[in-house]
Order: sequence, then C-alpha cells, then structure tokens
Amino acid sequence: MNAIEIRNLSKSFRGMYAIDRLNMTVPVGAIYGFIGENGSGKSTTEKLICGHLVPDSGEIKLFGREFTDAGVRVRVGALIENAGCFPSSSVFDNLMMQAINLGLENPEAEIDRVLKIVRMQDSARKKFKSCSLGQKQRIGIAMALLGDPALLILDEPINGLDAEGMKMMREILVEITQKYSTTVLISSHILGELEKIATHYGIIRQGRMIQEISAQEMESRARVFVSVKTRDMKGAKKLLQEKFAVVKEEEETLRVYDVDEPETIVEYLLVNGHAVCEVRKNKIGLEEYYIELMSKKEAE
Repeated sequence: MNAIEIRNLSKSFRGMYAIDRLNMTVPVGAIYGFIGENGSGKSTTEKLICGHLVPDSGEIKLFGREFTDAGVRVRVGALIENAGCFPSSSVFDNLMMQAINLGLENPEAEIDRVLKIVRMQDSARKKFKSCSLGQKQRIGIAMALLGDPALLILDEPINGLDAEGMKMMREILVEITQKYSTTVLISSHILGELEKIATHYGIIRQGRMIQEISAQEMESRARVFVSVKTRDMKGAKKLLQEKFAVVKEEEETLRVYDVDEPETIVEYLLVNGHAVCEVRKNKIGLEEYYIELMSKKEAE
C-alpha cells in the first residue's frame, strides 16, 4: 500500500492550470522530496492532498482510501506556509489550542510527546513571538504531529534556517520516520539538505510530474566524474578537452565526466607534462541531477 496515490489530478485558477494531469506515488514510510521551481505546483499539490483546495478532476487516495474520507483525514498532519500560531501566546498554549481543536484525549501528555520530538520541551512556556525562525518551524512541525499522524506534509520547512537548524530538522524528520513510522512529504529548494534524508523524489515542472525516482535509483543513474587539480589548470583543461567529451571547471577543480578510472586521467596528464596535485572519483548530487534533467526538458 502507498501513503499517497494521485492519478490525473488537475487544478486550475482563472483558466490557467496550476496542476495538469499530475500522477504521484508516495510509498509508506518514505521521506519523499518534492522538487520543482517556484510556480511549478508543489504547494498547490500539497493543499489539494490536505483538502485545502478542491481539484477540478483526478483522484487522490491516502493509504488506499479516498482523501475526503474522514477516517483517513485524521491520519494527516501538515505544515504549509506557517504554523498559524498566536504570537503573544506561549508555545504550550498554542499547542493546547490545536490539541483541543483536534479533540485529543490527554492533550498535556500529547503536547509533551511532540515537544520532545522537536527538541522544544524546555521552551514550552516561551512566547511564540520570542522564538527564533528555527524554533517556529519546529513548533509548526510539533502542531502537525499532534495526534500521531501517519502522513506528515511539510512545505519548505528548512528554508531560511542556519546550518545548525537544518541539521536539527534533518534529525527530527529521520526520527519521525524511523521511530514512529510516519511517511513524510517534504518540499524544499535546498536540494543539498534534502539529499541527506530523502528516500524518494518527485520532480514537478509546470504542474506535471516529470520524474519519480528513489534515492537508490538516482544514485545508480547519476553521472560519474573524476575531479583533478593541477598547477596549470588552464593548460590541463585544454589538454583534457582534446581527449574527453565533457570537461568542466567547478569549484577550483577540473571535472572530467563519464570516466570510470581516475588512473586514465592521471596517466594522460603526466605523459603530457602536467603533475596532478589531487584526484578523486565522484558522482553528481541531487542539485546537479535536477539541473541536468530540467535542461533536457527545456531542450525537448
């Protein structure tokens, strides 16, 4: 069974399609990275899944049931745009209002549980307006976790966070999936961070899903390159371009793509009078994979 199954979903605003026959599959237990440029339809899709918008056509199923089913709706938690908290109320009071709204039994214990998950148990009495951006994002996640949802939908939760805040957010999301078996759908523009935790990806463009792929599949498909440093980078680049199809200068190194053996590069440079200072084999990351994929789609 999948946590989310979307088939031929469409949503228009004033005659313009924000979502156009979208198909999407999110496996149970996944951290699903939802990727796309601004205006591609990520937030609209999330709002449709949450029931904040009504689709024009298509089908949305959550855990095998219609997304409008009251029994499955209570299994969904979401943080879209912001937490919607009262600035002058404490973290605890904001969570209590949401817990009462959800009709939770023993709300104090549930609030303690979610505050521990998001590392905010020592800030329960702090006013929301006094919290940092990272704390506010974590409070929003705590609110979404009230009631122990099976599916958590997060819209750009790591944007604007510093390195420490991003690290903590990664740890929280991994813990949620591993300890509580929660499926997470997360959109983000910070692909380097998303790559560290996501198990699956969905890449959307102009309202259509152009690729769904697991992290393992992406790793196997990612282009291999050998990066090298020499004393004469300009001369080495010119020389390498005479033999190898794709050579790029990136981050003070030369990248030679689609070459499996670093020794081939080192030997070729040495024979032609270039001493190698550094050499290593690598694969492109999520951000470069995404950029290459977008470039191919634009060229089609």
